[in-house]
Amino acid sequence: MNFVHPPVLIVGAGPVGLVAALTLLKNGIPVRIIDKDPHPRIGQRGTGIWPRSRELYNFLGVTEVISLAKPAPPIRFYKPGTLETLKDVVLVPHVEPTPAIPFNGHRSMGQQLLDVILRRHLEKFSCSVEMGTELRSFEQSDEGVTAVLAKNGISETFDTKWIIGADGAKGIVRKQLGLTFLGETRDDAQMVTGDICLMGVDLDRLHWHQFGNLNERGLSLRPADEIGDDGWQFFLFGRELDLIEIAENEKLVFETIVSLIPTEISFSKLVWMSYFRPNIRMVNKFSEGRVFVAGDAAHVHSPTGGQGLNSGVQDAFNLGWKLALVQKGLANKSLLETYSAERLPVISEMLGVTTSILDKSMASKGAQIERSPILFMLGINCRFSTIVLDEFVTSVEEKPINAYGVLDEGHLEAGDRAPDAPNMLQVGRAAPGTTTLFSLYRPWYHTILVFAPSLADATPILGSLETYDKSVVRSAVVLPSSASVTSVASPADLVLIDREGHAYSAYLMEAGQTRVFVIRPDGVIGAIVHGTEGVKKYFSKIFVDT
Repeated sequence: MNFVHPPVLIVGAGPVGLVAALTLLKNGIPVRIIDKDPHPRIGQRGTGIWPRSRELYNFLGVTEVISLAKPAPPIRFYKPGTLETLKDVVLVPHVEPTPAIPFNGHRSMGQQLLDVILRRHLEKFSCSVEMGTELRSFEQSDEGVTAVLAKNGISETFDTKWIIGADGAKGIVRKQLGLTFLGETRDDAQMVTGDICLMGVDLDRLHWHQFGNLNERGLSLRPADEIGDDGWQFFLFGRELDLIEIAENEKLVFETIVSLIPTEISFSKLVWMSYFRPNIRMVNKFSEGRVFVAGDAAHVHSPTGGQGLNSGVQDAFNLGWKLALVQKGLANKSLLETYSAERLPVISEMLGVTTSILDKSMASKGAQIERSPILFMLGINCRFSTIVLDEFVTSVEEKPINAYGVLDEGHLEAGDRAPDAPNMLQVGRAAPGTTTLFSLYRPWYHTILVFAPSLADATPILGSLETYDKSVVRSAVVLPSSASVTSVASPADLVLIDREGHAYSAYLMEAGQTRVFVIRPDGVIGAIVHGTEGVKKYFSKIFVDT
């Protein structure tokens, strides 16, 4: 029996590793995913899910994240030593969806549930996480990587083509690659966090309760229905608390919580807990040869702003489609260098954002509620990337990089997030009906959008692009609402009429213009060009010569 090893080994089965695995599987690339823990992790951990991440889960078809994640409850602050409300603060004000941003606002979902959802999607591809399997070491050559694994005391040598290290800040992959992890450790913002089951008189489940303050003694309790109807995610903090001792003593946790909540408390159980202090660090590069790092293996920081898990998932998505094309032989290995080049500036700026929020919180002696739209992550871009192409933007030497920018819906460049547009009327070969642009974008192919006044204007552009592999490039003509379609014969995979004008508005187009947008598999605009030659120039940076 000939057994072909999966060409990608993923080390670490948190959300980052699971998203990397699912992205590759959707691209038709088999993976092996391992985790050294014998059982899936329990606990809520990072719960915030921002709009850009929700879009990526949508592209992956993980719609349960969209439907099950909930808005965070308002945070209720109390007057010292009482259950008298001082103020209620909404963590993130409600933001209505728009045609261009259908998944707006902040949502919460415990990491434990998120992991379960993602693992179920892997199982659809007959892929499951190998728990209790540890990476001990690896050696790489120009042809592949040989990993030494261990499970139940039994050693295994595993040959593969690529390794993705999603094994966390203490993982082996980054350390063995010899990547630097420079930064600082913050002792002024340590905490104990975990999940607990308790009931409290007059302690409702409609609020996120906050007692005390960050500098002295404090407790935060977020209702977590995933644990149970008496479940909470808790945070203990403050310089007057011996947090290291508390983290080692369940009884002391109960006593500390009782001392901070001025009401009768009955405990059921402590599910898990962990001592935490912020490390603010990042790698000097995201890969070496055939081995990559993503998520906490590449960057750690303060949890303020809730950017960490979201950034890690976006690392995985950026890498996945590129690695798939290289593994299929459709792209040069040099494409993989853009993973590090595109993510480094984003992560560097993200660390600045989260550290700034942390500093404000410590200075104010209370939780800093940061409402900046930058946290929505919709302005994250790679305009500076060597593989994006924009024929409508004048190149400016030494132009400053603003990779973590705030979304400006009045400006759009290659390298930006691609907007959505609803109620697009499908005509032609596809079954008639309505669709959205987001329903076109998927992580295993590029989408060429040809905005044109008529099919006749679009056909020459599309006809000359038929040489590209249909499994990794798809096309759609986007016609204005005023277009008269008498014939729907077209080389495009889809012909869409923007009958409500949302696509033309979001992509800053006028009805009489012809322009081509190439949308990457990660939902980023790879190119904005005049026509055929621009598309070919863009793809010459992606695909091997055909």
